[in-house]
Amino acid sequence: MTGLILVCDFGGTKLSAAVIEEAAVNEPDAAWRGHLRRLSPPGASAQTDIEMMIGMGWELLGGERPSHIGISFGGPVDYQSGVVRLSHHVPGWENVPIQQLFADAFHAPTWVDNDANVAALGEWRFGAGRGVADLLYVTVSTGVGGGWILDGRPYRGATGMAGEIGHTVVDPNGPLCLCGKQGCVERLASGPYMAHDVALARGLPPEEVTGQLVAEWAAAGEATAVAILERGARGLGVGLGNAANLLNPSRIVLGGGVTKSGERWWQWVREAAQLTALPEVKFDVVPAQLSDDAPLWGAVALAE
Repeated sequence: MTGLILVCDFGGTKLSAAVIEEAAVNEPDAAWRGHLRRLSPPGASAQTDIEMMIGMGWELLGGERPSHIGISFGGPVDYQSGVVRLSHHVPGWENVPIQQLFADAFHAPTWVDNDANVAALGEWRFGAGRGVADLLYVTVSTGVGGGWILDGRPYRGATGMAGEIGHTVVDPNGPLCLCGKQGCVERLASGPYMAHDVALARGLPPEEVTGQLVAEWAAAGEATAVAILERGARGLGVGLGNAANLLNPSRIVLGGGVTKSGERWWQWVREAAQLTALPEVKFDVVPAQLSDDAPLWGAVALAE
């Protein structure tokens, strides 16, 4: 019987898991043997999410044991030790040895990394980054995060924090970010922040405006939404251009809900990225192919 790879993705509000047969990984039409996605319960903690994910894993495995496990986690991770440092969204994740917990629960070797690094690996191995040696993956959604593939390998940096493009400053006089700096890419380009700024400008209750609504209003020509969406897209583009100048990737892959904001959004991002980068720095900016499953596919590559 072929071995099974179990992969898990811990998001801020949802948990995803899948199983794939090892023999199918290298097939052109590789597909999950089973796939589950569930919302974290109200008042979720690290303990409840871990218990829920382990239960999802056993449900998918149907009584079999996995040969390998790959885990994507939405927060800082010490890749070498397999310890989650913390979660910005769910309490109780401080210094949790998740790699050891899953290895013990399933009696299988386990690997874990930050979700942006894992998604970068997924897009490089199975998606929009196939065929390139150097790639920057950026997710633009509730936050803005990134991951690097350099010379065909994940690049994590000295302490695992490489790729934090969301907290590079592109407007020193811009609005205050949660991290304490002004004019970060995330503060300008993420869905919740853009929604907040549109609601504030229009005198609307913040809870009534979402990033998706901003994109819809912008598509309909509403001036405030257009201005905020363009500001965010161009801020992101400046961050991408600066990153391209530093490490010269041949491709930049963008994923996340905000990337579905329409062709004008893509045009603004690409224009700002190319204007910021040196003329000699050549790269393309393309949509991700794996959508919400990028971290799961990356976890497959992590566990291979």
